[in-house]
Order: sequence, then C-alpha cells, then structure tokens
Amino acid sequence: MKAINPCMWFDNQAEAAARFYVSLFEGSRVITPATPTPAGAPPPVMVVFEIFGQRVMAINGGPSYALSPAFSFYVDCDSQAEVDRYWQALLADGGEESRCGWLVDRFGVSWQVIPARLGELMGDQDRGKAGRVRDAMLKMRKIIVADLQAAHEGDGE
Repeated sequence: MKAINPCMWFDNQAEAAARFYVSLFEGSRVITPATPTPAGAPPPVMVVFEIFGQRVMAINGGPSYALSPAFSFYVDCDSQAEVDRYWQALLADGGEESRCGWLVDRFGVSWQVIPARLGELMGDQDRGKAGRVRDAMLKMRKIIVADLQAAHEGDGE
C-alpha cells in the first residue's frame, strides 16, 4: 500500500480551498491541477494538494454531502504566535470560532488549532494541575497558552 490520504467533498470550492490552504502552510503545494483554473472555466472535478507532506484530495461533488466537524485537521502549533496566525487566517472571510481550539473555515472545513503546550500541561502527573488546565481550556475558544499556564500554576483560585 502506498498511503492512506483524506478526501474531502466540496460543492464546487475544492480548488479555492486547496489553494488557500497551501498559502497558509509553508512548503505546501497544489499537485493537480498544476495551474489555477482560468476565470469563467468550470472548476476541476478533483484537486490534489499536500500540506506538510500529507496528501489531500478534494473533489467538487456538488451539494449532496456537506463537510462536518466529524472530520477535522489538527494543527500542532509550537507557540502562541503560531496559534494566533493560523487562527486568524483560517477564520478570515467567513470562518466561525467554536470551542476548545476548534473552528470552521469559510469552506466548511473544521480545524483544531492547538499549541503543543496544552498536551504538556494536561499530561502533568499532578492531576489537580492537569484538571485546572482542562477546565481553563474548556472555557476557551482560541487556546491561550498564558491562561493555561496560569491555571496550571493555580493562579486565580
């Protein structure tokens, strides 16, 4: 077997979504179609793109099916600055915030924008500290590392 890759069903925005995603993540690329579809031409049926080495197929299948939060992309961020950058970019032009680091972009794709520090703090062997971090995270939309750290340290109790 070569690989297992996700395939997403769009009404007719597959190419626009793919080109948007590869613009956000350094080193990403659209594989096919290699050049953007000319204005006025029908959109391609299928677009294949790659983000951080993960191939994704996107198809224009019409309105029969819709994307849902049952499938999401998980963005593992190294810093608050990365969280902020991806959060803002993915919400641009009509995205919607959800809870606990989740959002839905303007194409209907769900994303989890999560700092690595969240896992570190929630994995603390001190279950009281980990629980405070969990409780703080459950109140957030965008994850704020400084607020997680404060909860971990017991500030604000």
